[in-house]
Amino acid sequence: MTPVPPPFDPELAVALRAINQVVPSGLTSDQVLPARQSPAVRGMTDAELTMDGAFETEDRTVRGPEGAPDISLLICRPTAPAPGPRPVLYYTHGGGMVLGNNRVGVELPLTWAKELGAVVVSVEYRLAPEHPHPAPVEDVYAGLLWTAAHAGELGGDPERIVTAGTSAGGALTAALGLLLRDREGPRPAGQMLLCAMLDDRNDTPSTHQMAGLGVFDRTANETGWTALLGERRGGPDVSPYAAPARAEDLTGLPPTFLDVGSADTLRDEVVAFASRLWQSGGDAELHVWPGGFHSFPGFAPGATLSRSARVTQVDWLRRLLTRQEPAEGVQPAR
Repeated sequence: MTPVPPPFDPELAVALRAINQVVPSGLTSDQVLPARQSPAVRGMTDAELTMDGAFETEDRTVRGPEGAPDISLLICRPTAPAPGPRPVLYYTHGGGMVLGNNRVGVELPLTWAKELGAVVVSVEYRLAPEHPHPAPVEDVYAGLLWTAAHAGELGGDPERIVTAGTSAGGALTAALGLLLRDREGPRPAGQMLLCAMLDDRNDTPSTHQMAGLGVFDRTANETGWTALLGERRGGPDVSPYAAPARAEDLTGLPPTFLDVGSADTLRDEVVAFASRLWQSGGDAELHVWPGGFHSFPGFAPGATLSRSARVTQVDWLRRLLTRQEPAEGVQPAR
């Protein structure tokens, strides 16, 4: 018996019909290369990145992981003067592990940064299948190390770096948090996991409910994880630094914001990860948006539900960044 999917929000359902003309629900391995040429995954232009003059932008090439190529960071700094060091939002883009660049999806952290007076650093990482695990997460890790070491140069506060990522970027952000904890690297002030790809097993009720629906279904999820992991996908030996749902220990992670739509393929793994953070004594806030499809704020930014999600995201960031006293045991970024 085919499971009944939850309904889409009516306004988003209308938008989704148009979106699916360009972005189908499923992505197969033979569609990856053509999809990379699509205007939908080229990202923001130089002019768009300034947000009507609110930011000055720079592309910076920095050292990558040991023995690997250098990586590109897109740096967006507010043009308005500030009385002191600014928060830094370190962003990792989505694209199912196989698509995108550091200009894709960056309008979301730029929207937050415009309200909060923050610096945005968006990292470029190598894509699968040409570059399987651990290449993508090691690139993201190297970019964070550089950002923490050079935050002052960017006008940022190294003790107020928040990591954030959408979809595949959410997976890499969660994996980054585990790596930073285990390697005793800089500790972010918080992390934001937005409709995050967390579980390579691709077998939750929501993956079956949403098959063939939305913009990222079970087929697309399998394509992405198989590109990253190859034959290991779904098997017993997958690293938590690839698929964070595999982590046995979620203690010692920074405060975490998670959100996902109720009509998202990835709903159940995001909810499960939030529950496990609480069970581990962690600080986590979870929002499940009724009728939201995968990454709906980016695909349909004008929808009422998308606006509500953005307000909630900024509110969490504002509360996090204005805490007067650090939590017990928090180590500043170094």
